[in-house]
Amino acid sequence: MNIILTFFWIALFIVFYTYVGYGILLYLLVKIKECLRKPIKIKLPPDSALPEVTLFITAFNEEDVVDEKMRNCLALDYPEEKLHIVWTTDGSNDYTNERLAQWTQATVYYQPLRQGKTAAMTRGMEYITTPIVVFTDANTMLNREAIREIVLAFQNPKVGCVAGEKRIAVQTKDGAAAGGEGLYWKYESALKDLDARLYSAVGAAGELFAVRRELFMKMEPDTLLDDFILSMRITMKGYTIAYCKDAYAIESGSASMQEEEKRKVRIAAGGLQSIWRLRKLLNPFRYGVLSFQYISHRVLRWSLTPLLLFLLLPLNIILLFMGASPIIYGTILFMQVLFYLTGLWGYYLSAKQIKSKLFFVPYYFLFMNFNVIKSVNYLFKKKGTGVWEKAKRQK
Repeated sequence: MNIILTFFWIALFIVFYTYVGYGILLYLLVKIKECLRKPIKIKLPPDSALPEVTLFITAFNEEDVVDEKMRNCLALDYPEEKLHIVWTTDGSNDYTNERLAQWTQATVYYQPLRQGKTAAMTRGMEYITTPIVVFTDANTMLNREAIREIVLAFQNPKVGCVAGEKRIAVQTKDGAAAGGEGLYWKYESALKDLDARLYSAVGAAGELFAVRRELFMKMEPDTLLDDFILSMRITMKGYTIAYCKDAYAIESGSASMQEEEKRKVRIAAGGLQSIWRLRKLLNPFRYGVLSFQYISHRVLRWSLTPLLLFLLLPLNIILLFMGASPIIYGTILFMQVLFYLTGLWGYYLSAKQIKSKLFFVPYYFLFMNFNVIKSVNYLFKKKGTGVWEKAKRQK
């Protein structure tokens, strides 16, 4: 019984630490750091001294958003002669290229063979010469000041990558997919901001991030999380990832939980893939604070914690049957059962398309963790290819 008790409390601690405890600890560490040393404010140079920037968009069958994306790009507040818009289209067989041909401000690199986003990025980057490259998705819209804010962050020579903020567009009839995703990204954005203020953000999201051109490196073609792998490999060279919440990308939430499941399984599979490919980062003696942040914020979420989360319930029941304290373990069991029931109710409301963020939170939380477990099968099925089916978004 003692072994089961010990394992139960270790599992409970890891689950709590991963989703709540790390955030609390991170907040306290940042407050202590900023009390001891105030952040230095950096100013943006005049327009004449601003660097040239490439806005790099990788696309596959994006005919529906090409015009809107181009209008958004041209509306960005940055000197026109210093902002280069590049599209790398990967095997598109719709009218993406025909629509892009109508926009003379865009440079398009097209390949008829579809090889996946990572391969397309690597191919397109061979033609880029500007010192800063901003990556963004075709279906995300940037705020007007985004490029200036990103360039400002690069004024710090220690910054090798800048992660923009991802925001989910609010719809009047958001379902569990969009509602849960929106709440998740608000929490995730807060953690990224704190991570960056402590030392470095832990990875960047492909909706909006930027790198110094000389730090871009070729990735394995089957890479599932190109944004994460690239940004973290830059930190392994001694640079940091700045988090820029004033540069943000807005996109619609997933059209349904079925579409959101595609995303979550792929992302979780990419997380497992990343843990192996970035395994050197697990060494705190070499990478110090960065290893602590990486393990706490990413590795646990993508590996051990989801499994422990779902083991807590049967372990709790076993302990009660073995005579463990009914007050302590009965209370914990009650809380667990209540949480699962609210998650099931959230699932029911989602199926009925009834909006309720209160119940979507436990449902989305359980949904995310379950998909981490499902991702193991996805990773083996997709071995050797970086191509995947896109998840449909709300319109």
